[in-house]
Order: sequence, then structure tokens, then C-alpha cells
Amino acid sequence: MRNGSVGRRAGAGGSTATGIVGSQAQASRRAGRPIVETWGAARAGGGFGARTFLLLVAGLAVGVGQIRAQEGGLGLAPGTAAPDAQVEDLDGNAVSLLEVVGGGPALIEFWATWCEQCEALQPEIDAVVERFGDRVQIVAVAVGVAQSRRRVQRHVGAHDPGYPFVYDARGEAVRAYEALTTAIVVLVDAEGKVVSTGVGPQQDLVAAVAGVLGEG
Repeated sequence: MRNGSVGRRAGAGGSTATGIVGSQAQASRRAGRPIVETWGAARAGGGFGARTFLLLVAGLAVGVGQIRAQEGGLGLAPGTAAPDAQVEDLDGNAVSLLEVVGGGPALIEFWATWCEQCEALQPEIDAVVERFGDRVQIVAVAVGVAQSRRRVQRHVGAHDPGYPFVYDARGEAVRAYEALTTAIVVLVDAEGKVVSTGVGPQQDLVAAVAGVLGEG
């Protein structure tokens, strides 16, 4: 069942941002193009290797709060219907994200094996599983960059988290939820609407989920 060490053995350690991070992100914003689309375009053209992507993610993890605060919020607006996306189960079968999420309240985390912010956030996820696991569906969306589906599968097999992981091979979920980096958590209510989106290890997920369930 649940293992408190899920997500704590990053296969490729996080990195600090460099000048290329700032210039790539700023160029995307100046062009009026979402950063997540820049990732997709670069991946399609072979423009980002794993190391460069890790540097970009590190920079965004630091700056995303300031960027989105200026734009009025992080991710999808509260009250937005949670969008569907085609993802894969860990056997490589195409599945609907919303079918995995189900019809009740849910917590969706955008996650990676190499994500140090995810590692730091894991105790909060564990606490939600322990307290609310029978009433809230927790789903981890493993981003399809700098990690393979088999790598995610090995990680889950070793740690047995007690909740499902899916693999976002084509980035559909990342784009649908405007997940600019990893360690992003989206809370969805019983009506299938986005309640909130947060980022990083400082999130109080137990309190946030209690609020979604009307216990806050």
C-alpha cells in the first residue's frame, strides 16, 4: 500500500537555473506564447535535451509564482471544468485522464522522478492519502519529458504509492492544465470543477483537501 518514500529517489537530481533558463522563458513571454508551448515545440524539433529541460524546469519552479501572480493566478481559473486529456497507463495503454480521476473530488499532481520539489512535497501527498484516501482520488501525472514510461513504472513498482500514476507521453495533460512545471497540484471538486492550483512543497494540501470536502 502507501509508502512514505514515494517520489524521494530522484533519478536525475534537480539543477539551479542558468542564463539560458531566463532567456528562453522571457523570449516565450515576449512573443506572447505560453512557455509550455515552447517546451512542446522544442521537444518536437529536438531542441531540448534532458539537461536543458531540467534547467528550464528549475528556473520555472523558482519564477512561476511571480510570473503567474502578475497574470492573475496559477493554472486554470477556479470554477473551470477540469479538462480531459489522453494519457497512458503504465502499461502503455491510452486512457482518459478524467476516467482515472473519476467522478468525485480529486487531487492531480504533475510529477517527475527527477523533481526535487515533488520529493519535498511528498509528505503532504502521503498525509492526504492517509487522511482522505477513501474520499479523494489522488492521481499523479508523470510528465513525458526527461523520463520514460518504463522509468516511471520501475519507480512506482519499487515504492507502491497506493494511488494511480499515468504517463503524459504527448504533453496533453500538461497543456490542458497549464502546468508550467512539476510539483503542481490541482484540486477538483465533486462537480468536476477546478478549485485551486498550487505549486511547490509549501502547499498545505491537508487543509486544502479538507476545504474541498467541506471540513475546512
